[in-house]
Amino acid sequence: MTVRAAIFISALFTLHLLYAAPTEHSVSPSRQFIIYGADAALRGAVSDLAERTKADFLVLLRQRDNWTVPIVVNLQLQQANLPEIPPADLRFSQTGFGLKLQLDLTLSEKLDSSLIERELLRGILLEMIYRKGSHIAAGTAFVEPPDWLLDGVLALAPGRDRGYLLDALTTANKTVPLETFLRQRPELLDSAGRVLYRAHSFALVQMLIDRRDGPGRLAQYIGHLPDTSNEPLTNLKAHFPSLVADAEGTWQLALQQVRNFQTYQLLTFAESERRLAELLSVKISQANKLAKVATLDDLAKRKISPGEKMALNQLNRDLLVFVAQANPVLRPIAREYEQITALLARGKRKGVAKHLSHLDATRKQLAARMSDIDDYMNWFEATQMKNGSGNFTDYLKAVDQSQSSPSKRHDPLSVYVDALEDQVEN
Repeated sequence: MTVRAAIFISALFTLHLLYAAPTEHSVSPSRQFIIYGADAALRGAVSDLAERTKADFLVLLRQRDNWTVPIVVNLQLQQANLPEIPPADLRFSQTGFGLKLQLDLTLSEKLDSSLIERELLRGILLEMIYRKGSHIAAGTAFVEPPDWLLDGVLALAPGRDRGYLLDALTTANKTVPLETFLRQRPELLDSAGRVLYRAHSFALVQMLIDRRDGPGRLAQYIGHLPDTSNEPLTNLKAHFPSLVADAEGTWQLALQQVRNFQTYQLLTFAESERRLAELLSVKISQANKLAKVATLDDLAKRKISPGEKMALNQLNRDLLVFVAQANPVLRPIAREYEQITALLARGKRKGVAKHLSHLDATRKQLAARMSDIDDYMNWFEATQMKNGSGNFTDYLKAVDQSQSSPSKRHDPLSVYVDALEDQVEN
């Protein structure tokens, strides 16, 4: 073997080792998302988006993060010779080691970050649906989360623009019955129909979480999706008893409330908590005196005066307005306060003090949890993130430039191998 041949074989062997090296990966802070491919900055951006999507969803349902199945996210650049590869492909399967969730993302300059967010949420929902049924027989058909649930949860995410959804509901020519809506297939709708479908999804999820114990019942509904029938409305009624009597009437009322709601942006959790605290300081008018302030706890301990009854009725009306504006996390609690004020105004105090104590404890727990989430996200952005979430364009442009004009090394071995490659090609 000549020296040149030995050098060439050595170079090829080095190249083989380079490509055979394990793909770099990152693990998200909750350790549920394992992200392969690209560079650390892009993996960090996807990790941040995944964790935010999950955190918003868990807060909406008021659930803890009890995941058991990890989600693998594989990042790959779009190949010119493989244009048919979808931008996002979520695969869910049963393996010999349990369930496997893998999301393949094909990155390009035209990639819509909302599509990534939707597929991440779909993976989170699938994990939640099947986390208690890891031993599933081979060949079993997996149940997908309904599209209205995906669209509705995303529409209720903090800071989301809902103006175009409300406009779609307001300008719609006719009202869609609930059962008809639940059976719609959004992939068959045109662009305008798809927007209207998202608007109805937003209204439906908001209606469900506004029910008594709505977030918990919605979580149970998700967990029982594999056992549901082909009757979507019947399945909803099984988990939301308030819909049994008049589901269609409740649905139409919810749509009307959304149409009449002019404040497109909901209050943040902090704003909602602050406003609720202000409302619960009941101001009671007194003749020729300054208004006195009382709490619901005070009023629940004794018979109320006519002036206090008037103040409670006003508070009840104020809470009705507040419920429509409140952050979805606090909305069920605000509804319970509304019911309590109605009871106190009618002179019914039995069990109210205990109920108020429970609500106060729940509010404190929620406030602490939301504070922890904010602190964690701020820490993650400050210490772990190099780029903001969703900033894929600059990265991809840099990759394209590096691929179109790769820099060459000028050491003797590299020059020789380049020359040899030119001879082989010619």
